[in-house]
Amino acid sequence: MIYVIFNPAAGSGLGEKTGEMIHRLLEEKGVEHRMLRTEAPGHATELARTAAEEGAETVLSVGGDGTSLEVARGLAGTDCALGIIPSGTGNDFGKTLRIPREPAAALEFALSRPPRRTDAGEINGQLFLNEIGTGFDVSVLDYALKAKKYVRGLLPYLYGVLCTLFRFRSVPLTWSADGSEPVTTDAFVVGAGNGGVIGGGIMIAPEAAADDGLLDVVIVGRIPRRKLPARLAGLMKGKILTFPETTWFRAAEVSFSVPGGRVNVDGEILDMPEVRARILPGALLVRR
Repeated sequence: MIYVIFNPAAGSGLGEKTGEMIHRLLEEKGVEHRMLRTEAPGHATELARTAAEEGAETVLSVGGDGTSLEVARGLAGTDCALGIIPSGTGNDFGKTLRIPREPAAALEFALSRPPRRTDAGEINGQLFLNEIGTGFDVSVLDYALKAKKYVRGLLPYLYGVLCTLFRFRSVPLTWSADGSEPVTTDAFVVGAGNGGVIGGGIMIAPEAAADDGLLDVVIVGRIPRRKLPARLAGLMKGKILTFPETTWFRAAEVSFSVPGGRVNVDGEILDMPEVRARILPGALLVRR
């Protein structure tokens, strides 16, 4: 039995249409399934947990990264597999897993791929799927969330990147990894990724793999203003690891703090003065 959890509000209403399409396609294929509609934030986690308890083989998440994260939180540690049908704004974790963007193709992908053990992350006791960060990406999200009222797709994130480019300054960061001595530095970008893509296609951790048992940690130090346009171009081309200001390493656990303590967790900005993040190897079964 396949359960389909769809978020009607995802992608400014795209989730509703995609849910209807997936229902129709599954009926045409004769696949036994059950459609479950989310009603409020956090509801997808409850629905996914119940689906796993009822013996569902697979739960398809129809929505954006937030919906996939909620479903994953309900499935973590179970033998029920997650399938992702992208219908949100960014759909970033699906890009890391190379899931087709078009919903019908993503459904075929999910139905034909066997479940594989896939890592998740944990930040201050909460599961995350894709990436956490502070500094640059929090600023980008602040602007992008405002722009989402008017435009869709990658445009809100491009707007956020451009605004951040001209207005954001580096922040004082203190970090440590795998029990190392704390390091304090100025940072423009701070990210720890299980996946490698944020903001609808920005490769913040291009070498990240969701099954290697490690977080890819990327810290970009202070960038002179005259070099920001060139760094922006490099960022959009996935060249962030080549910047002279970049420190990149893999770790099982990383801790960091910045003034203000605002952290991006899979596209949601949370107040976290102190962050402790770790990898959860093989925490999920994912059709990918």
